[in-house]
Amino acid sequence: MKSAQPVPEEVVQQVAEYFSILSEPMRLKILNLLRDGEKCVQELVEATETSQANVSKHLKVMLQAGILSRRTEGTSAYYRVEDMLIFDLCNLVCDRLASRIEQQARQFRAFTLLAKD
Repeated sequence: MKSAQPVPEEVVQQVAEYFSILSEPMRLKILNLLRDGEKCVQELVEATETSQANVSKHLKVMLQAGILSRRTEGTSAYYRVEDMLIFDLCNLVCDRLASRIEQQARQFRAFTLLAKD
């Protein structure tokens, strides 16, 4: 049996950085808002009920990672999801979490039934 080759440190670092982008709840909110198409910064600020500086900070991180793209129209900046694979990744995680929660719910129901006997 062939042993696994060590992964170069720079590769591990890049993968970790990519996952860290999704570890911020505000970024997930913004991605969800952009699921149906591009939005200007002001629309995102209103929908997230946070400051423009906060939204802009998160947009910049996702733009630099290649997840989002940006275009300007007059004085407005519009963002859209460039890497649609991000939604597949989020869906995989959500499906896994839902399965675990459903399994826990079954265990609680079974415990409740046993306690009533």
